[in-house]
Amino acid sequence: MKGPPLAELQAFAWVAAQRSFRRAAALNGVSASGLSQAVRSLEERLGVRLLNRTTRSVAPTDAGLRLLERLTPAFGEIGAALDQVAESRGAVAGPLRINAPEPAVELVLAPLVGDFLEAHPQVRLEIVSEAGFVDIVRAGFDAGVRWEESLALDMVAVPLGGRQRYVVVGSPDLIARHGRPEHPEDLLGRPCIRLRFASGFAPAWEFERAGRVLKVAPEGPLTTNSIPLQLRAALDGVGYWATFEAYVQDLVAEGRLVQLLDDWTPSFPGPMLYYPSGRQAPGPLRAFIDFVRERRIRDLAARV
Repeated sequence: MKGPPLAELQAFAWVAAQRSFRRAAALNGVSASGLSQAVRSLEERLGVRLLNRTTRSVAPTDAGLRLLERLTPAFGEIGAALDQVAESRGAVAGPLRINAPEPAVELVLAPLVGDFLEAHPQVRLEIVSEAGFVDIVRAGFDAGVRWEESLALDMVAVPLGGRQRYVVVGSPDLIARHGRPEHPEDLLGRPCIRLRFASGFAPAWEFERAGRVLKVAPEGPLTTNSIPLQLRAALDGVGYWATFEAYVQDLVAEGRLVQLLDDWTPSFPGPMLYYPSGRQAPGPLRAFIDFVRERRIRDLAARV
Protein backbone atom coordinates (compact mmCIF):
# COMPACT_ATOMS: atom_id res chain seq x y z
CA MET A 1 0.00 0.00 0.00
CA LYS A 2 1.30 3.42 -0.90
CA GLY A 3 1.86 5.49 2.21
CA PRO A 4 -0.34 8.51 2.89
CA PRO A 5 1.01 12.01 2.20
CA LEU A 6 3.10 13.49 4.97
CA ALA A 7 0.75 16.49 5.15
CA GLU A 8 -2.18 14.26 6.12
CA LEU A 9 -0.16 12.60 8.86
CA GLN A 10 0.95 16.00 10.16
CA ALA A 11 -2.63 17.28 10.14
CA PHE A 12 -3.77 14.27 12.16
CA ALA A 13 -0.92 14.69 14.66
CA TRP A 14 -1.75 18.38 15.17
CA VAL A 15 -5.44 17.71 15.79
CA ALA A 16 -4.88 14.63 17.96
CA ALA A 17 -2.39 16.46 20.16
CA GLN A 18 -4.67 19.48 20.66
CA ARG A 19 -7.95 17.52 20.83
CA SER A 20 -9.44 20.28 18.69
CA PHE A 21 -9.53 21.15 14.98
CA ARG A 22 -9.96 24.84 15.72
CA ARG A 23 -7.10 25.04 18.23
CA ALA A 24 -4.76 23.01 16.01
CA ALA A 25 -5.59 25.27 13.06
CA ALA A 26 -4.95 28.45 15.05
CA LEU A 27 -1.63 27.18 16.41
CA ASN A 28 -0.31 26.18 13.01
CA GLY A 29 -1.71 28.94 10.80
CA VAL A 30 -4.00 26.77 8.66
CA SER A 31 -7.75 26.40 8.28
CA ALA A 32 -9.83 24.06 10.40
CA SER A 33 -11.69 22.88 7.32
CA GLY A 34 -8.39 21.99 5.64
CA LEU A 35 -7.32 19.95 8.66
CA SER A 36 -10.70 18.20 8.72
CA GLN A 37 -10.41 17.24 5.06
CA ALA A 38 -6.84 15.99 5.52
CA VAL A 39 -7.77 13.80 8.50
CA ARG A 40 -10.84 12.45 6.69
CA SER A 41 -8.68 11.59 3.68
CA LEU A 42 -6.14 9.85 5.92
CA GLU A 43 -8.87 7.76 7.58
CA GLU A 44 -10.21 6.73 4.18
CA ARG A 45 -6.75 5.70 3.00
CA LEU A 46 -6.13 3.63 6.11
CA GLY A 47 -9.66 2.28 6.39
CA VAL A 48 -9.87 3.02 10.11
CA ARG A 49 -11.28 5.83 12.24
CA LEU A 50 -8.51 7.79 13.96
CA LEU A 51 -10.55 10.46 15.75
CA ASN A 52 -13.87 10.37 17.54
CA ARG A 53 -15.70 13.61 16.85
CA THR A 54 -18.68 15.20 18.56
CA THR A 55 -20.02 18.73 18.36
CA ARG A 56 -18.04 19.60 21.48
CA SER A 57 -14.95 17.40 21.54
CA VAL A 58 -12.34 15.53 19.54
CA ALA A 59 -10.44 12.54 20.94
CA PRO A 60 -8.17 9.93 19.34
CA THR A 61 -9.44 6.38 19.05
CA ASP A 62 -7.22 3.51 20.21
CA ALA A 63 -5.82 3.28 16.69
CA GLY A 64 -5.35 7.04 16.65
CA LEU A 65 -3.45 6.99 19.95
CA ARG A 66 -1.11 4.28 18.69
CA LEU A 67 -0.46 6.23 15.51
CA LEU A 68 0.10 9.48 17.44
CA GLU A 69 2.64 7.77 19.73
CA ARG A 70 4.70 6.76 16.69
CA LEU A 71 4.26 9.99 14.77
CA THR A 72 5.21 12.40 17.56
CA PRO A 73 8.87 11.34 17.87
CA ALA A 74 9.10 10.92 14.09
CA PHE A 75 8.00 14.50 13.47
CA GLY A 76 10.33 15.57 16.26
CA GLU A 77 13.25 14.05 14.36
CA ILE A 78 12.12 15.70 11.13
CA GLY A 79 11.93 19.04 12.93
CA ALA A 80 15.40 18.53 14.38
CA ALA A 81 16.78 17.77 10.92
CA LEU A 82 15.24 20.96 9.52
CA ASP A 83 16.61 22.92 12.49
CA GLN A 84 20.10 21.65 11.67
CA VAL A 85 19.70 22.89 8.11
CA ALA A 86 18.63 26.29 9.42
CA GLU A 87 21.54 26.36 11.86
CA SER A 88 23.93 25.66 9.00
CA ARG A 89 22.86 29.07 7.69
CA GLY A 90 23.75 30.59 11.03
CA ALA A 91 20.21 30.92 12.40
CA VAL A 92 18.08 29.07 14.94
CA ALA A 93 14.53 28.92 13.64
CA GLY A 94 11.25 27.15 14.20
CA PRO A 95 8.68 26.53 16.93
CA LEU A 96 9.41 25.96 20.59
CA ARG A 97 6.47 24.78 22.76
CA ILE A 98 6.83 24.76 26.56
CA ASN A 99 4.28 23.64 29.15
CA ALA A 100 4.62 25.19 32.61
CA PRO A 101 2.51 25.96 35.70
CA GLU A 102 1.47 29.56 36.23
CA PRO A 103 3.99 30.45 39.00
CA ALA A 104 6.87 29.19 36.86
CA VAL A 105 5.57 31.19 33.88
CA GLU A 106 5.16 34.42 35.84
CA LEU A 107 8.18 34.25 38.13
CA VAL A 108 10.81 32.44 36.07
CA LEU A 109 9.99 32.26 32.34
CA ALA A 110 8.49 35.72 31.83
CA PRO A 111 11.73 37.58 32.65
CA LEU A 112 13.59 35.44 30.08
CA VAL A 113 11.24 35.66 27.10
CA GLY A 114 12.07 39.12 25.77
CA ASP A 115 15.85 38.69 25.77
CA PHE A 116 15.64 35.17 24.34
CA LEU A 117 13.43 36.19 21.41
CA GLU A 118 15.62 39.21 20.76
CA ALA A 119 18.62 36.87 20.50
CA HIS A 120 16.70 34.39 18.33
CA PRO A 121 14.12 36.32 16.31
CA GLN A 122 13.29 33.36 14.04
CA VAL A 123 12.10 31.18 16.94
CA ARG A 124 8.32 31.00 17.43
CA LEU A 125 7.88 30.51 21.18
CA GLU A 126 4.63 29.18 22.63
CA ILE A 127 4.20 28.82 26.39
CA VAL A 128 1.10 27.09 27.74
CA SER A 129 0.26 27.59 31.42
CA GLU A 130 -1.12 24.39 32.95
CA ALA A 131 -1.02 23.25 36.56
CA GLY A 132 -1.66 19.52 36.17
CA PHE A 133 0.80 16.84 35.12
CA VAL A 134 1.15 16.62 31.34
CA ASP A 135 2.67 14.03 29.03
CA ILE A 136 4.67 16.58 27.07
CA VAL A 137 5.54 14.13 24.29
CA ARG A 138 1.96 13.06 23.64
CA ALA A 139 0.71 16.65 23.94
CA GLY A 140 3.25 17.90 21.39
CA PHE A 141 5.46 20.02 23.66
CA ASP A 142 9.22 20.28 23.24
CA ALA A 143 9.76 20.76 26.98
CA GLY A 144 8.00 21.26 30.27
CA VAL A 145 8.70 23.06 33.52
CA ARG A 146 8.06 21.47 36.91
CA TRP A 147 9.72 21.27 40.30
CA GLU A 148 12.21 18.47 40.95
CA GLU A 149 9.90 16.20 42.97
CA SER A 150 7.48 16.04 40.01
CA LEU A 151 9.96 14.96 37.32
CA ALA A 152 10.05 11.49 35.78
CA LEU A 153 13.38 9.65 35.86
CA ASP A 154 13.67 9.46 32.06
CA MET A 155 13.79 13.23 31.65
CA VAL A 156 16.77 15.53 31.18
CA ALA A 157 16.40 18.40 33.65
CA VAL A 158 18.02 21.84 33.48
CA PRO A 159 17.74 24.32 36.40
CA LEU A 160 15.89 27.45 35.35
CA GLY A 161 16.81 29.72 38.22
CA GLY A 162 17.88 30.06 41.81
CA ARG A 163 16.24 28.83 44.98
CA GLN A 164 12.68 29.80 45.86
CA ARG A 165 10.67 30.01 49.03
CA TYR A 166 7.07 29.49 50.05
CA VAL A 167 5.89 31.89 52.76
CA VAL A 168 2.75 32.62 54.77
CA VAL A 169 1.43 36.17 54.83
CA GLY A 170 -1.50 38.05 56.29
CA SER A 171 -2.72 41.62 56.23
CA PRO A 172 -2.15 43.78 59.33
CA ASP A 173 -5.93 44.00 59.81
CA LEU A 174 -6.29 40.20 59.67
CA ILE A 175 -3.56 39.75 62.28
CA ALA A 176 -5.19 42.36 64.51
CA ARG A 177 -8.49 40.45 64.34
CA HIS A 178 -7.25 36.84 64.53
CA GLY A 179 -3.79 37.03 66.07
CA ARG A 180 -0.30 36.22 64.83
CA PRO A 181 0.32 32.47 64.36
CA GLU A 182 3.59 31.37 65.99
CA HIS A 183 3.40 27.70 64.92
CA PRO A 184 1.98 26.11 61.73
CA GLU A 185 -0.75 24.38 63.73
CA ASP A 186 -1.91 27.83 64.90
CA LEU A 187 -3.34 28.24 61.39
CA LEU A 188 -5.93 25.56 62.11
CA GLY A 189 -9.14 27.26 63.14
CA ARG A 190 -8.06 30.59 61.61
CA PRO A 191 -9.30 31.83 58.21
CA CYS A 192 -6.98 30.80 55.36
CA ILE A 193 -7.05 31.17 51.59
CA ARG A 194 -6.76 27.74 50.01
CA LEU A 195 -5.65 26.51 46.60
CA ARG A 196 -7.53 23.79 44.76
CA PHE A 197 -6.43 22.67 41.30
CA ALA A 198 -8.90 21.97 38.51
CA SER A 199 -8.33 18.25 39.15
CA GLY A 200 -9.84 18.69 42.61
CA PHE A 201 -6.53 18.28 44.46
CA ALA A 202 -6.00 20.75 47.31
CA PRO A 203 -2.36 20.54 48.50
CA ALA A 204 -1.61 20.77 52.20
CA TRP A 205 0.67 23.54 53.44
CA GLU A 206 4.11 22.10 54.13
CA PHE A 207 6.51 23.49 56.72
CA GLU A 208 9.98 22.44 57.86
CA ARG A 209 12.23 23.32 60.77
CA ALA A 210 15.34 21.55 62.10
CA GLY A 211 14.71 18.57 59.85
CA ARG A 212 11.10 18.17 60.97
CA VAL A 213 8.47 18.33 58.20
CA LEU A 214 4.94 19.29 59.16
CA LYS A 215 1.89 19.42 56.89
CA VAL A 216 -1.33 21.19 57.78
CA ALA A 217 -4.60 21.58 55.86
CA PRO A 218 -6.26 24.71 57.20
CA GLU A 219 -9.74 25.76 56.18
CA GLY A 220 -11.10 29.13 55.28
CA PRO A 221 -13.70 31.23 53.53
CA LEU A 222 -12.06 31.18 50.08
CA THR A 223 -10.71 28.40 47.88
CA THR A 224 -9.55 29.22 44.34
CA ASN A 225 -6.88 28.39 41.76
CA SER A 226 -6.63 32.04 40.70
CA ILE A 227 -3.42 33.62 41.97
CA PRO A 228 -4.62 37.21 41.35
CA LEU A 229 -7.77 36.48 43.36
CA GLN A 230 -5.75 34.91 46.19
CA LEU A 231 -3.49 37.96 46.30
CA ARG A 232 -6.37 40.43 46.35
CA ALA A 233 -8.12 38.44 49.07
CA ALA A 234 -4.95 38.41 51.19
CA LEU A 235 -4.62 42.18 50.87
CA ASP A 236 -8.30 42.56 51.80
CA GLY A 237 -7.79 40.54 54.99
CA VAL A 238 -9.89 37.54 53.94
CA GLY A 239 -7.38 35.04 55.31
CA TYR A 240 -3.78 33.93 55.74
CA TRP A 241 -2.15 32.96 52.47
CA ALA A 242 0.71 30.55 51.62
CA THR A 243 2.42 31.48 48.37
CA PHE A 244 5.75 32.04 46.61
CA GLU A 245 7.76 34.76 48.30
CA ALA A 246 8.33 36.54 44.99
CA TYR A 247 4.60 37.30 44.70
CA VAL A 248 4.51 39.22 47.98
CA GLN A 249 8.00 40.48 48.83
CA ASP A 250 7.32 44.04 47.61
CA LEU A 251 3.98 44.14 49.48
CA VAL A 252 5.73 42.93 52.65
CA ALA A 253 8.36 45.65 52.24
CA GLU A 254 5.56 48.22 51.89
CA GLY A 255 3.84 46.94 55.05
CA ARG A 256 0.65 45.94 53.23
CA LEU A 257 1.26 42.29 54.15
CA VAL A 258 3.12 40.73 57.08
CA GLN A 259 5.33 37.66 56.57
CA LEU A 260 4.75 34.94 59.16
CA LEU A 261 6.34 31.70 60.40
CA ASP A 262 9.70 32.53 58.79
CA ASP A 263 11.56 29.90 60.80
CA TRP A 264 9.26 27.22 59.33
CA THR A 265 9.66 28.19 55.64
CA PRO A 266 13.13 27.29 54.27
CA SER A 267 14.05 27.78 50.64
CA PHE A 268 14.03 24.97 48.06
CA PRO A 269 15.42 24.46 44.52
CA GLY A 270 13.63 26.38 41.78
CA PRO A 271 11.81 24.81 38.84
CA MET A 272 13.51 22.72 36.18
CA LEU A 273 13.15 22.78 32.42
CA TYR A 274 12.82 19.16 31.30
CA TYR A 275 12.60 17.16 28.07
CA PRO A 276 12.79 13.46 27.13
CA SER A 277 16.25 11.94 27.40
CA GLY A 278 15.68 9.55 24.49
CA ARG A 279 15.27 12.15 21.79
CA GLN A 280 17.46 14.87 20.33
CA ALA A 281 16.54 18.36 21.48
CA PRO A 282 15.43 20.48 18.49
CA GLY A 283 17.41 23.59 17.63
CA PRO A 284 15.14 26.16 19.34
CA LEU A 285 15.11 24.10 22.54
CA ARG A 286 18.90 23.72 22.51
CA ALA A 287 19.18 27.48 22.01
CA PHE A 288 16.85 28.10 24.95
CA ILE A 289 18.82 25.71 27.18
CA ASP A 290 22.09 27.47 26.27
CA PHE A 291 20.44 30.84 26.92
CA VAL A 292 19.22 29.73 30.36
CA ARG A 293 22.63 28.36 31.32
CA GLU A 294 24.41 31.52 30.21
CA ARG A 295 21.91 33.67 32.11
CA ARG A 296 22.43 31.62 35.29
CA ILE A 297 26.21 31.92 35.01
CA ARG A 298 25.88 35.68 34.53
CA ASP A 299 23.53 36.06 37.49
CA LEU A 300 25.77 33.99 39.76
CA ALA A 301 28.81 36.04 38.76
CA ALA A 302 26.91 39.25 39.52
CA ARG A 303 26.27 38.06 43.09
CA VAL A 304 29.95 37.40 43.81
